[in-house]
Amino acid sequence: MKNVTDSFVSLGHWPSAGSFGFNTDILATNPINLSVVLGVLIFFGKGVLSDLLDNRKQRILSTIRNSEELRGGAIEQLEKARARLRKVEIEADQFRVNGYSEIEREKSNLINLTYKNLVQLENYKNETIQFEQQKAINQVRQRVFQQALQGALGTLNSCLNSELHLRTINANIGMFGAMKEIAD
Repeated sequence: MKNVTDSFVSLGHWPSAGSFGFNTDILATNPINLSVVLGVLIFFGKGVLSDLLDNRKQRILSTIRNSEELRGGAIEQLEKARARLRKVEIEADQFRVNGYSEIEREKSNLINLTYKNLVQLENYKNETIQFEQQKAINQVRQRVFQQALQGALGTLNSCLNSELHLRTINANIGMFGAMKEIAD
């Protein structure tokens, strides 16, 4: 190993007049070395770099295709959602219209029922008033009749003697008997 190192070191000390050797001047050798390294890299790395770029291109295209498919699926779902929304809005409008119709129908039914109840209550009131009037009239008639009867009895008792009294009673009994025969 020492021999290889010595040979490189001894090459560095060779005279520069027309012979082959290493140039140890960094500023002069750097562009040459860089161009040699770049040439080797381009020559050997062109295939690897081309493969890497092709793989990257395929992954990008695959990602774009997947994105397009997802976008298409999202658009399809959006259209379905919009269709469902339109359907739900139509149903909501129908429910709203039906609800308003139902409310109006119930309102009308309630008004009609309330009117019927009021009419029925008015009829009951009128019947009650008529009944009370009839009851009052009957009570007045009964009192007037009792008073007239008492007055007539008083007059009869004062005017009638016992013989006249007996004839009146017999006549009334006969009259009641005749009325009973007519009724039967």
